Amino acid sequence: MGSIRRYLQFVLPYKWMITLTVIIGILKFGIPLLTPLILAYVIDDIILNEALETSEQLSTLFWLLGGAIVLFLVLRPPIEYYRQYFAQWTGNKVLYDIRNHLFTHIQKLSLRFYANRKAGEIISRVIHDVEQTKNFVITGLMNIWLDMFTIIIAIVIMMTMDVWLTLVAIALLPVYALSIKYFYSHLRDLTRQRSQALADVQGHLHERLQGVNVIRSFALEDYEQDQFDKRNHHFLTRAINHTKWNAKTFAVVNTITDVAPLLVILAAGYFVLTAGLGIGEMVAFVSYMERLYNPLRRLVNSSTTLIQSIASMDRVFEFIDEKYDIESKPGAEPLKQVDGSIQFDHVDFHYSEEHVPVLHDINLNVKAGETVALVGMSGGGKSTLVSLIPRFYDVSSGRILIDGKDVQDVEVRSLRAQVGMVLQDNVLFSDSVKLNILMGNPDATDEEVVRAAKAANAHEFIQGLPQGYETEVGERGVKLSGGQKQRIAIARVFLKNPPLLIFDEATSALDLESEHYIQEAMNELAKDRTTFIVAHRLSTVTHADRIIVVEDGKIQESGTHAELMKTGGSYQKLFNVQTLE
Repeated sequence: MGSIRRYLQFVLPYKWMITLTVIIGILKFGIPLLTPLILAYVIDDIILNEALETSEQLSTLFWLLGGAIVLFLVLRPPIEYYRQYFAQWTGNKVLYDIRNHLFTHIQKLSLRFYANRKAGEIISRVIHDVEQTKNFVITGLMNIWLDMFTIIIAIVIMMTMDVWLTLVAIALLPVYALSIKYFYSHLRDLTRQRSQALADVQGHLHERLQGVNVIRSFALEDYEQDQFDKRNHHFLTRAINHTKWNAKTFAVVNTITDVAPLLVILAAGYFVLTAGLGIGEMVAFVSYMERLYNPLRRLVNSSTTLIQSIASMDRVFEFIDEKYDIESKPGAEPLKQVDGSIQFDHVDFHYSEEHVPVLHDINLNVKAGETVALVGMSGGGKSTLVSLIPRFYDVSSGRILIDGKDVQDVEVRSLRAQVGMVLQDNVLFSDSVKLNILMGNPDATDEEVVRAAKAANAHEFIQGLPQGYETEVGERGVKLSGGQKQRIAIARVFLKNPPLLIFDEATSALDLESEHYIQEAMNELAKDRTTFIVAHRLSTVTHADRIIVVEDGKIQESGTHAELMKTGGSYQKLFNVQTLE
């Protein structure tokens, strides 16, 4: 019930619209309840009334039914329209608010969270599970109450007609209620299992679609078909288990709702033959049985729908409850003016308590405007070290200071606004080149975008694209070469114009021509800014003010290129090996 209470917080702003929808629904379901009464009157007071002439019977019949038809034609269409419209409008508004809340939540979750989750599973929760919760608004907060109202009004009308027949009619309701309670106590867990299995399929599919080139290059189609089939079969098993239990529920409950009218027909026939019950009353009573048990049948369907909604609700709030690893402290001040001096003060880091430490006792002072290169073998901790500056992760112990301020004491977004990053694999969004550059500063003018592109050595190749700056780059920039993507990423940073720069293996996967263009742009961008360059290819960082050799999570050597070449340490050996290669 905790999920329902939390969900109602999203529903609460629309309580008056829900109330209006329920009132309109009462009219919609209430008007047809007149039909059995009209039927009883037509049979007993018109057709079987021997005191009336045929002409009088026909006149009364036409006036009665004519009035009823006009009532239905005038009132029913607008009532039906507005009930449907308001119900769907409210449901969609609630989903809109929840998805907005989830997207805000997604943007605050740490990289540690995304490292342990498949993107497809997250998408499944935001799209599929949220969509399923809509039924709680329409069914749980509207339709169930309307069906309950219909049942109560039908019972009240039946009581005024014949108390004993009414008691026969509702005799099986306790059995119905116990059946619902028994069966649906099992369905919630089965529904959650089915939803999780579907999310697993979606997560696997999303991941494989992103890696389809790898699958084809290794001719893994048959292997991947087997892998997908395992997950798909797991979902099939869960779905069939859910279907079996659902089918049992419908079999039992619908049997009850089918038997009850037969009992009423038996009792009503007996009362017509022995107690003088009118034929019209009998027909009307049997008609009211339909009005009574049709809503009960709908309640069975509604219960199934609600179980699915609540299970999806549980998954949505389970996702919302994911904790933020990186948050601004209460009262944290924004980081506005940055000169650019950075200090690592006895910094240790490990990804979790179970993992081996990645960085050990890092002590490093970087002056404002200095260019520092981090080099060493892969896995030494270079990229992890620079990712601590914008707080993609937090230090396990020690401090990182910018202009003397601990990064954990300033507002996170303002900290990241001061840092520009170019990575080895920069993600471009499936928008135009212009919009991807504007990620650096969404308020920039077209002239500023072009200026940034020129500074990044990107303007010339962009003009050669089919639609120039308006060319769509495809998902993750698939229509561009690696060098072109890097230059657009650098143009983004030029547009952002931050005082701190981080280049993380920005040229390692490029050909020599692309590397030349990008190296020029990086050198231009680094002027008068504090810059960290993580590099595998040492020839690209010989110009750095200082080179730091990081091995096994520790700083082993520090100095200029010339100084380190004289010492005969790890740097000289690595440089000589690369030069020979």
